Amino acid sequence: MIDDVSDISAYYDSDPERETRRLDQHQLEHDLTWRYLEKYLPSQGSILEVGAATGRYTLPLAKRGYTLTAVDMSAALLEECRKRLAAEGLQKQVRLVVADARDLGDVTEKEFDAVLLMGPLYHLVVEADRKRALKEAFVRLRKGGIITSSFISRFGIMGYLLRDRPDWIEEQAEARSLLEKGRRPDDFPRGGFRGYLAQASEIPPLHEEIGFETLAMAGVEPAISADDESYNKLQGRQRRLWLDLLYEISAQKSIIDASRHLLYIGKKK
Repeated sequence: MIDDVSDISAYYDSDPERETRRLDQHQLEHDLTWRYLEKYLPSQGSILEVGAATGRYTLPLAKRGYTLTAVDMSAALLEECRKRLAAEGLQKQVRLVVADARDLGDVTEKEFDAVLLMGPLYHLVVEADRKRALKEAFVRLRKGGIITSSFISRFGIMGYLLRDRPDWIEEQAEARSLLEKGRRPDDFPRGGFRGYLAQASEIPPLHEEIGFETLAMAGVEPAISADDESYNKLQGRQRRLWLDLLYEISAQKSIIDASRHLLYIGKKK
């Protein structure tokens, strides 16, 4: 039996702009993710984006000439995406589908050039559900097609919690469960942000079991812990040079788990 994730869709439906604000705050995550997309995505083709939200990646990918099928479990998020696509005249390049990452039956195409799973996997707390979502992506990729998937780091998140949620440590049952299992205790009430926090070492084997070949693993917030502000205020040449340097070290094994968000790149064998 798959996990009931209606609380997660309700969380996003309640505030469709939440993810946009998050990426506005965490600009290094956004910028480094684009570096990896630019390196590994084909120069043109079709993309299945699962977890498209309000279109933070959808719109610029469409502007670059890709055709996309954008999927999200939140109808409210996709409605915001639709409005933004229409405002930019991009609606003909993107098909929107409300669906769960674990069941993409409404996506009948089987030869996408790339799949982006930029969020669903860290909301699936049951391993079998994460595998189910990856299998759904796998069967819709062409041979040699690229997959990019995102995770929240079990240990990298600590800097954020210490800064923004110092009271969290009082919930010792939750803290111990997170360290040991990567998620809240099973008997905790649902609501708010609920997800699975991964260790970097488990991510390539998870994909490889499905049939993907690992191309890269990176921490997309290397060396900054929870200090987004110092990067965000950079401009011009300094910002580019810092981004160059942080991109260069983002795949170092010693630094990946310390990043809040982890990025996996693979291809279908």
